[in-house]
Amino acid sequence: MKPAPNLVLIGPMGAGKTSIGRRLAARLGLLFVDADQRLEQVTGATVPLIFEHEGEAGFRQREAQLIAELMLGSEQLIATGGGAVLSADNRRHLRERGFVVHLSVGIEHQLQRLARDSTRPLLATGDRRAKLLALAKVRDPLYADTADLSFDSDGLTVAVAVDRIAALLQARCDLGFIEFGRLIGFHGFVPLEVLGLAGEIDGLEAGEDVRNGGGVFLAEVARGGFPDET
Repeated sequence: MKPAPNLVLIGPMGAGKTSIGRRLAARLGLLFVDADQRLEQVTGATVPLIFEHEGEAGFRQREAQLIAELMLGSEQLIATGGGAVLSADNRRHLRERGFVVHLSVGIEHQLQRLARDSTRPLLATGDRRAKLLALAKVRDPLYADTADLSFDSDGLTVAVAVDRIAALLQARCDLGFIEFGRLIGFHGFVPLEVLGLAGEIDGLEAGEDVRNGGGVFLAEVARGGFPDET
């Protein structure tokens, strides 16, 4: 079992860390913290302004200090910035004091979600597609190395993504793989439609309570991994 005082979301910009994180935190009874927004509150300056005056190196130094402080807390859902995993110290802090979920997203949905967003310093100039692909080449292996669970948010609404992630976390708690915050004893009705598995597991039908019919489902999970996990 991995004791994890916090739930942490990592992943590229446009993956939905803030929008999904805020609703998932409310669902699980955790305090939601957006790391970039907290940094702006602490410094009194926007992220673009910090980049402008201190460069990316200055921003990363401030980000690392903030993450170290945040990870000392508990019962938080922390949405990190896309580049937080670049620091080995950050990755260590996240793994030691958090259950880390990697939200992934395809380049087309990334571009669509970021089309009207002018607050991203790394996308301020040049070809956005090329920049996002270059960032992914460096960061994707770090996300994979840091995460306890990977979840593809591509094409999903926030509501559906929250339902599926909550169900995956519940399954891990039920199997004794994780224990954190108020997810202790987090049980309930989980329809297969939520997991996207209706009709895909022998012996379970759409609308059936996975907890009650769960011998089959949990056995499948234990043997073969979790839905949407890579």
